[in-house]
Amino acid sequence: MQFLSDNAAAVHPAVWDALKAADAPDSPYDGDTLSHALDERFSAVFGRPCTALWVATGTAANCLALATMVPPHGGVVCHEEAHIEVDEGGAPGFYLHGAKLMLAQGEGAKLTPDAIGAVIDPIRDDVHQVQPHAISITQASEYGCSYRPDEIAAIAGVARKRGLGFHVDGARFANAVAFLDCAPGEAVGPADALSFGCIKNGAMSAEAIVFFDPALADVARYRRKRAGHLQSKGRFLAAQLHAMLDGDLWLANARHANDAAREIASACGERLMHPVEANELFVRCTSAERDALRRHGFGFYDWGEDAARFVTAWNTREDDARALARAIADL
Repeated sequence: MQFLSDNAAAVHPAVWDALKAADAPDSPYDGDTLSHALDERFSAVFGRPCTALWVATGTAANCLALATMVPPHGGVVCHEEAHIEVDEGGAPGFYLHGAKLMLAQGEGAKLTPDAIGAVIDPIRDDVHQVQPHAISITQASEYGCSYRPDEIAAIAGVARKRGLGFHVDGARFANAVAFLDCAPGEAVGPADALSFGCIKNGAMSAEAIVFFDPALADVARYRRKRAGHLQSKGRFLAAQLHAMLDGDLWLANARHANDAAREIASACGERLMHPVEANELFVRCTSAERDALRRHGFGFYDWGEDAARFVTAWNTREDDARALARAIADL
């Protein structure tokens, strides 16, 4: 009964079917029919024109998007727990050729206008200090907390006022939209670019960078090639994205994962460290309690000395979620 990560979940059968259907001759790289159709598909999802480029990993999606906004001498304001800071092995510095991550604080790994101001207000406007060029937030955050549309709008307002790019890391964007029960466009707000996560949500090897500024997409195409992410058989990545969008499978999968997380959360009470607003739970557990859960057959990650992280997925079995809820209640 695995709750290690949604990255470990199986590939959705619809994605396998789409991959098989795409196994026919077509133009190479991103010149195929499926890749050409992505702009229209994502524009329909977000209710405004956009350009969608496929890449193979979320790290590449985040870093290629930011590289279109930030020069090597610039900086990106992000939360100190952001994935680009904690879990991408220095990739932002590599893709952005040395640009700096400028770290802010905030409850639930979420930024606020005040937290952003605390980082950038003291910076002198001269060549001796790194100047901010973009803000990056994660929807849902690294602690599974979802930004409300008004919170997104407030941060976007800061970005516009200060002339900064605005990027959204959406590795679990589907889970945030499912929790908020709002239009996808509201959950991303007036961002310049979104890393639209699919791998955690049932895809195999495809993520989308959704650009709401076509000029940034034009730059990203060259950077994608230079970074080694322009795959010669790109139709197989495009096919996965289409499969996730067909019939709103991306939302159905996220709702299932969120439901499983809520089932477990119902038994956690005051053990919960953060609100459960996506498919992650951070639960206070002693070492002995974690050992007991593992003896019952549950897989999960320790989160520091006295906590555990549980992640549900599109294919988490209801019986497994209920069993974990009972086991936590019995601790």
